[in-house]
Amino acid sequence: RGRHRGDRGGCSGSGARRPGAAGDGGGEGADLARILVSNLCFAHNSPSLWKLLGQAVVSRLLCPLHVLALLTPRVLPQRRAQPEAYRLYLELLKCHVTSSLLSMEAGPNRDKIGKSIAEALQLSKVYGFSGTEFGHVVIMFVLAVVSKLIDSIFEDCGFPSAMVEGQESVNAIDGPQPMDLDVKMGSTENQNEHREQLRRKNTLIALDVLHMMTADRKIQSFLRLIFLNMPERFSSLRQRLSSIEAQKVSLETLLPSGHKINELLINFWRVCKTDYQPNNKHILGVLGNMGSGGSLLGQLTGAGRPACWIIFDIYVENAIDGRHLSVISAIRIIKEMTKTMQVLNEASWQETFKALWISALRLVQRAREPLEGPIPHLDARLCMLLALIPLSVAAILQEESDMLGAEGNKILPQRQGLISSLQDLIQYSGLLVPPSSVVNAANAAASKAAIFKANYEAGVGNSSMMDQTDSSMKAAGNMLHLIIEACISRKLIDTSAYLWPGYVVPSGTLKDTALPQESPWLNFMKGSRLSGPLIDALVASPASSVAELDKLYSIALNGSEEEKTAAAKILCGASLVRGWNIQEHVVGMVVKLLSASLPSDSATSTPGSMSNYLAHMSTLNEILLGVSYGDAIHILSLYGMVPDVAVALMPICEAFGSIPPPPNHKSTILGEISVYTVFSCAFLCLLRLWKFYRPPQEYCLAGRGGSVKLELTLDYLLLMHNNHIEFSNSSASNRDSCNDMGSVNEVPAQLIYIDSFPKLRAWYFQNQACIASPLSGLCNKNPVHQVANKILNMICRKMNKGVVSSSTLSSTSSSSVSGSSVSASDDPCQRPAVSGWEFLEAVPFVLEAVLTACAHGQLSSRDLTTSLRDLVDFLPASLAAIVSYFSAEITRGIWKPVPMNGIEWPSPGASLHSIEAEVKEILASAGVQINSCYPRGVPPMLPLPMAALVSLTITFKLDRSLEYIQGVIGQALENCAGGSSWPSMPIIGALWTQKVRRWHDFIVLSCMRSPFGRDKDAVAQLIQSCFSSFLQSSSSGSDIIANRGVGALLGDSITNQGLRLPMAPGFIYLRTCRTFHDTYFVSEVILKQVIEWAHKLANGWCFNGPPQLKSGRTPLSCAASMVQQVALLGGGLLCIAGGPLVVQVLYEETLPTLLLSARDQSLKGPGPVSSTLQGYAMANMLFYCGSLLWGADRTSPVMKLSFLSRRPRVVRTHMDFIAGVLDGHILLGCDPGTWKAYVSQFMFLVVKFVPSWLRDIKLDTLKKIAAGLRSWHEHDLALSLLERGGPQAISVVVETFL
Repeated sequence: RGRHRGDRGGCSGSGARRPGAAGDGGGEGADLARILVSNLCFAHNSPSLWKLLGQAVVSRLLCPLHVLALLTPRVLPQRRAQPEAYRLYLELLKCHVTSSLLSMEAGPNRDKIGKSIAEALQLSKVYGFSGTEFGHVVIMFVLAVVSKLIDSIFEDCGFPSAMVEGQESVNAIDGPQPMDLDVKMGSTENQNEHREQLRRKNTLIALDVLHMMTADRKIQSFLRLIFLNMPERFSSLRQRLSSIEAQKVSLETLLPSGHKINELLINFWRVCKTDYQPNNKHILGVLGNMGSGGSLLGQLTGAGRPACWIIFDIYVENAIDGRHLSVISAIRIIKEMTKTMQVLNEASWQETFKALWISALRLVQRAREPLEGPIPHLDARLCMLLALIPLSVAAILQEESDMLGAEGNKILPQRQGLISSLQDLIQYSGLLVPPSSVVNAANAAASKAAIFKANYEAGVGNSSMMDQTDSSMKAAGNMLHLIIEACISRKLIDTSAYLWPGYVVPSGTLKDTALPQESPWLNFMKGSRLSGPLIDALVASPASSVAELDKLYSIALNGSEEEKTAAAKILCGASLVRGWNIQEHVVGMVVKLLSASLPSDSATSTPGSMSNYLAHMSTLNEILLGVSYGDAIHILSLYGMVPDVAVALMPICEAFGSIPPPPNHKSTILGEISVYTVFSCAFLCLLRLWKFYRPPQEYCLAGRGGSVKLELTLDYLLLMHNNHIEFSNSSASNRDSCNDMGSVNEVPAQLIYIDSFPKLRAWYFQNQACIASPLSGLCNKNPVHQVANKILNMICRKMNKGVVSSSTLSSTSSSSVSGSSVSASDDPCQRPAVSGWEFLEAVPFVLEAVLTACAHGQLSSRDLTTSLRDLVDFLPASLAAIVSYFSAEITRGIWKPVPMNGIEWPSPGASLHSIEAEVKEILASAGVQINSCYPRGVPPMLPLPMAALVSLTITFKLDRSLEYIQGVIGQALENCAGGSSWPSMPIIGALWTQKVRRWHDFIVLSCMRSPFGRDKDAVAQLIQSCFSSFLQSSSSGSDIIANRGVGALLGDSITNQGLRLPMAPGFIYLRTCRTFHDTYFVSEVILKQVIEWAHKLANGWCFNGPPQLKSGRTPLSCAASMVQQVALLGGGLLCIAGGPLVVQVLYEETLPTLLLSARDQSLKGPGPVSSTLQGYAMANMLFYCGSLLWGADRTSPVMKLSFLSRRPRVVRTHMDFIAGVLDGHILLGCDPGTWKAYVSQFMFLVVKFVPSWLRDIKLDTLKKIAAGLRSWHEHDLALSLLERGGPQAISVVVETFL
């Protein structure tokens, strides 16, 4: 009887683990295992010895894993010659490989056994494994055994081995080598038949053992550790799985238990599926009715579902604010954001792309009839819809194509999702109404589709005939037709879209549309000369193909000077602003042309190179004027070209700023092209790329090694440019660049440093010094003093009374006044014929002199304004020095206010109270109440520098040739007003309204921002209104998802023959959030709003309706989904307002402080539901802030440079805080239910969506958090957390199981 049990594998018996046995003690057990196995294989292969081996394993004299590792390479190759031994090996494997008694105490013996296991299985040779940690050895043992079993089953079934090259063979050795049985043997023939049956049965048992192993949770976890942390070693198992897939039908036919093949594949699929799936008791018992799905947002339907994509709407609306230029391409940001939201919402690609298109359509509809003002913004909105989003989608599809490969004409899932999303847009007729400015373009696109469809239905097979224009065929177009054309032009879809049902509208609905006219680009391509009428037509009409652009670009590089100038003007015209289908190519060409227009040595100014610079003046002037007009700079920034534009402008500024003007130079505003013109245009365009005039308060340290606001600087632009060049050496970066901008945008090959431009560098540091502190005096012999004297003589030449004396620019005082008069002659010798840089260096001292003279009454306000205007007329670049100097002086607050009474200074009159009343009305409609700054009867006043600056700005005419000046003036006025404690913006707005009455609504909208820069209460009210409008419900509370969402938050339309009231609070927030000085305060307000709304929603679930009627209350799952939307909104608003720095503070300080504080009203709830939902809301908001900023798998170099550098430290710090609390070293102040919900939900979200974050966390921290989760019976979550902790956590996971 004992021998029979031994024949069954020695698995019986209940030998208890004996302390000090070979499994845990000295090295005798390891030596004993080697001796026993070496005799079994196969010198003394007897059942008695197998029984002895089995008993030794059961009694823990021997380590089971060690014995199995020694047997595996010996028995498997002999499985046909020794079927009895193979059978006993399988039984031993079946009994012990999934045993729960495999643990070993750390020590020399465990290390020795681990080394022996690695040597026996030849892990270093087969897998390149050289580790010594026992946990790593265990998982590699599992991988080796599983792989060898698969190979054995394959070979025994007659299939080619699935073994990969370089691995040890398990080919069975045939031949009669019977086991030394101590029973009487039968005849040889019967013995052979018995052994053959045993071999066939062994194959089935091997499949059973393999199935049992892969179904075991412990083995799955071990294999998953390899999959996550050692993908190159898991690849061999992947190849074997592919072989099983290929031979699945044959295996199921050959094997009686073939149905287990499918179950086996499912088990392996679970191993490879890294998404964490919670069990039915996920996280919160009180929220157990939400089911096992991970995404609450994914459970919403109807009106609540669009709210899941609110981030799209927030980003695109914020991105088209031209006051803020981004250095990162919107294409990259939208691509990463789309991928992130698709994962977080667990949505299909069809739904994801559809949400993205709808957000962009809402963006256009929100201002489809834009307010008249200096910047239209409709072009930027259309650029977002028709160029940037198609390019972002193209980048996503390209990644899918690179990953999966193209298989013939098969449509990949993401591309199919795009097609389905576009087809779904047909039903949204209200969003597809085109703005009046693009009606003709939409009709032309629809007519093109109608012609194609008519030719297709008529059987015309020639594609060239289908493209011919038929002026007799008309069709009504909408925004969908423009979207489809944008997608076709980038090969996202093909022309079969023209045949979609409902795409072509019958021509009978179109009545008054003019017949399409022949494009001037056709004449250009036929070789027509670039003459005046054709140039004007090409400037006004966007190009339709890349071929047209290539020809034009060739002329701009190689044509005559007149042709180069004309080509540059055309490129910067409608093709740049409205050429949506080819816009990325135009942008690249303009930037390259800006860089190519100067010689290679443009960083230096030598007499021999002057003629080269002067020869390119006309072309450069056209390009500079083109990029300075309207939305052009903003559009360039949306393509992420700000660093490249800055680098292109710097040598132009350096070169032309070093050339003195001709002796007869009088004014630059008169229209003639001069070195001052080109220098001023380039210099002011460069300054528009960053906030050069920011007052010192914007640069003050926040105690965290950074500024309060991450404003752009020239140094940062150069850093971004140089890093882009360095990253471009990798093939991945080149593909990314190609996806974003097309092949025309070649990456520059030269690193640029500001030291290469000494004149620009000198001004840059002088400007920073001017902003930081008052000017110091100059000695009389200083060259700057002499230039300042000449400037003073020039600007004061028309004054007939005592003015500023040039002789008083002394070292004892930075400026003073004198009663001596200056000659009023217009002698050219009195004008400073110096280079632009020398002129700019002296301007701040001139400004201090004239401003001090005016303050002392020795220079009238009119004369001061006139002198400033003369200064700008002579060198427009002087405006930069004026803005910087006045901004700094306004911030310092040392100048007395002057009355704006219409006598000395211009008076705002009644317009002031009108504008202030309109601003109050707009804000009141959004739920924000503010006080009046200017009661009637009190004369308005402004600080002297502010009065001088606004008086100067209203002297400029509204001329397109002065666009480069007006682009600086507008933002400078707003920022100066924001930098002053004096409420200046209403007065500025009133004065400009008197000057340009048609800009009234635009100016009122600009003035609307001013209260939020100084009134924290207004900011808090605005944030509260944002949440209320997004989540407002009916009074009964029965329909919690009705009458709310994106429309209420951001508005459906902000213009309708003027400003439309009520104004959406979210729109106001996005336009004003950059004026919030205290972004930490904003962070706290948003977080408290999220908590308060969680409390309200919990109360709605608990108390809504009669207590006895559960059906009358809001479903708890719906309340939890609403809380998640609140968190998503809070995360979006916070990221937009504060950026990376505020998110960092939220992780490291704000939220931990809130959890540690004593329970206040914001964290109190009537019961466990409220406490749980509050913790749930905080976890979601924190996670959304981080995931929106850092993403799950961002590989773009630019994104890494800009966002990801802080992530490891920030997440590590927060995880250390959580671990400290769970370990008992930190005491909490919040409700325990809130804390439990917070930790569980945050860990769940990180594990499920961004497991890559965990690789930066210390192992000790992960162990403490996992222990805390297990104490809450969150065993699955704790295990998943450790599994994703990287190679450092492998041993911890293994020891947890063993």
